[in-house]
Amino acid sequence: MRKDFISIADYPLAEIEAIFDLTGELKAKTKRREEHHLCKGLTMAMIFAKPSARTRISFETGMYQLGGYALYLSPNDIGIGTREAVKDVAQVVARYNDIIMARLFDHKHMLELAQYSTVPVINGLTDYNHPCQIMADIYTVKEHRQHLNDLKITYIGDGNNVANSWINLASKLAMHLVICSPSGYEPDKATVENARKVAISTVEIIDDPVKAVKDADVVYTDVWASMGQESEAAKRRQVFLPYQVNAKLMAYARKDALVMHCLPAHRGDEITDEVIDGPQSIVFDEAENRMHVQKAIIAKLLGKA
Repeated sequence: MRKDFISIADYPLAEIEAIFDLTGELKAKTKRREEHHLCKGLTMAMIFAKPSARTRISFETGMYQLGGYALYLSPNDIGIGTREAVKDVAQVVARYNDIIMARLFDHKHMLELAQYSTVPVINGLTDYNHPCQIMADIYTVKEHRQHLNDLKITYIGDGNNVANSWINLASKLAMHLVICSPSGYEPDKATVENARKVAISTVEIIDDPVKAVKDADVVYTDVWASMGQESEAAKRRQVFLPYQVNAKLMAYARKDALVMHCLPAHRGDEITDEVIDGPQSIVFDEAENRMHVQKAIIAKLLGKA
């Protein structure tokens, strides 16, 4: 296992599958209320430049269930990269803790944090990618389908950090991945080029939602304006309105297609109530699995499993 968990692109498929195997074990123990204190006496510092409900709850609860302690550091506590240099934060926090999870804006800050930290660093999100989310997402798909063969996954919306992470996964796991975004809102070009160069998966970037969801096994969406883009929200709503995941659009996907959203959802914008609350939705299963997958990542990085 590598020192840090910064990007899915850093991991061979065998290590990703090992994380999933452990996830299944830990999830089963959690459901049985069976103690699994793999990280007893260990501490995790959680550095938040971007606040989040699910990220904090899932990591903090997960570390507690592993027998450890998680320390929440808000944007005002550190001011990483603004009030204090990233490399200084990395070296100090690493001397107090066994592992660091960070949720930051600038991906360069995440890379610098990992470079200077002497303990493992987990990427809880940056503006470039969101690897823990996609690990939970694909694990959830596997739970529902029992396998990951012959997948067509269609992501509808902004070519953001979640879209980039799906593309990184496509460089490790064979799939037909379609990213459907309006012109000017496509995902990172270098990430797309890398996945196509690896040539494990078919990666399409298109702007036609109906074509994109045709025969899809999974239809995935996210907010149209991410944190830090609030000033663009009104403009983006007009641009993205034709990309709403609703019953009409879902009719073009497979009848048993799964619906996913990483949350928080802006109901009535990128997804309608009838879809997110409908029988095809596995949105809250993937939200739960964030905790189970992250527990496995923590245990693996700390050499406890």
